[in-house]
Amino acid sequence: MKNKIDLETSWMAHLSDEFNEPYMQYLTDFLFSEIEAGKKVLPEPALWFNALNSSPLDQIKVVILGQDPYPTEGHPHGLCFSVLPDVQPLPKSLVNINKELYSDLEIDNSHTGCLQPWANQGVLLLNALFTVEAKKTNAHFGRGWEQFSDKIIEIINEHCENVVFLLWGAYAQKKANIVDETRHLVLKTSHPSPLSAYRGFYGSKPFSKANEYLLAHGKNAIDWQL
Repeated sequence: MKNKIDLETSWMAHLSDEFNEPYMQYLTDFLFSEIEAGKKVLPEPALWFNALNSSPLDQIKVVILGQDPYPTEGHPHGLCFSVLPDVQPLPKSLVNINKELYSDLEIDNSHTGCLQPWANQGVLLLNALFTVEAKKTNAHFGRGWEQFSDKIIEIINEHCENVVFLLWGAYAQKKANIVDETRHLVLKTSHPSPLSAYRGFYGSKPFSKANEYLLAHGKNAIDWQL
């Protein structure tokens, strides 16, 4: 995989050894065997590392953690919760994220679901699993991506200071044990999906809280307007 896909320089400096680990060799073999067998792996390989390529390590301010990409063709592009431009209607979790953003900061992003501008400002939109099979949510669970994404969180925890981790839902919240909360801010709420948004996501004000923390630690706030 290392030889097939370019990875941003600062990330490759810390992750290059991971590509030689047995789990990553297994993952690589699995993914390309799936593709060769005619299965539709999403997103396309060139976008697997879009989150890392969009947000260099030294620019990370916020981490939002998702589980795996949308399983709908034409939707995922390597950033958690984000869809390609012009996708309508928006996925329901993203609709709820936009509702909370409007409630929190009166920012209306309902016109688009492409969160690339956030990523370009240092918001790492990280899925725990970087790929999925079309129409089969969580199809690549247990294949090795989890170990890779945990390594990414460990690197951020160790090499960055004063990063805001927005952990939405039980799956994401498990990653809090990798983060040193004396050096970073961890905000945990329920997931923005329709099944759980009312259990704590609505009203949690993650966007304003993130910016308040960043400003208090001498960093520029995130412009959440798309």
